Amino acid sequence: MAIVTSELIWIKSFLAAMGVFHTTPMILLCDNQATLDIAKNPVFHEWTKHIEMDCHFVRKCLLSGDLTAGYISSKNQPTDIFTKALRKHQFHCLMGKLGIVNLYAPP
Repeated sequence: MAIVTSELIWIKSFLAAMGVFHTTPMILLCDNQATLDIAKNPVFHEWTKHIEMDCHFVRKCLLSGDLTAGYISSKNQPTDIFTKALRKHQFHCLMGKLGIVNLYAPP
């Protein structure tokens, strides 16, 4: 989450330098509920042995309002199409979410 958060902040600042301003919070979706809970709630920090700077960085961005974190179930995670072996139905469902179409399919 920290790597994606830093990339989002960089893209937002790059767009601002180009004259494109984005005022609404960026949305970061994660399929790990425990990670979201730790990032959002400081009480959960007591449950973890080693909190790295990454967690504090993401939490700071959440508190500042630059970022909102939400949950997405694993079956709806579009990036799985690039990283996992999927069944045919799930593969085609995620292809549709990404807007990938077969140019050679008959109309």
